[in-house]
Amino acid sequence: MYTFLITLIKQQTGNYGLFWLPFIFHLFNFILCCNLISLLPFGIALTSQFILIFWLSCTICASIFLIGLLRFNLKFLHIFIPKSPFLLLFLLIPIEIFSYLIRVLSLAIRLAANIIAGHTLVHILIQFFSKLLSVDKSLSFIFFLPLIFIITLEISVAFLQAYVFTVLFCIYIRDTSSLDH
Repeated sequence: MYTFLITLIKQQTGNYGLFWLPFIFHLFNFILCCNLISLLPFGIALTSQFILIFWLSCTICASIFLIGLLRFNLKFLHIFIPKSPFLLLFLLIPIEIFSYLIRVLSLAIRLAANIIAGHTLVHILIQFFSKLLSVDKSLSFIFFLPLIFIITLEISVAFLQAYVFTVLFCIYIRDTSSLDH
């Protein structure tokens, strides 16, 4: 996993991102463990709790912005000024600021919605399977295979969502690597 994350960081941020390796490693493992624990019986789905993931996203995005300000001072604010004709800047600068602020919601909603959707599907299938088991035991084995397939898919989604969250963090941290983006 360590070499996987080093490769991911180098692809997304270059060598600058290796400074962030301990944080990225813990962030990836935290999200992955929360996702996998939620698949256990009676496990709590922390990553489906929107407020927890929202605050995690808020602190990550605010920290990235502050790091950019500390590293480049007010020159960092040039990320909000696209190269365009002067008259269009009055329209484009608010759009750029909005798109930067929406990162917080996109990180949180993407993770929470995918985990909630998968858990809802598993819950519906398990309820159906248990009702079917009480009615006819011979039919229940036919529907047991799709349930195993969906749970395997949920394990894959747990890894994928940790990966996506980490990749997006690396992309966002790339903003603080240099001013030529």
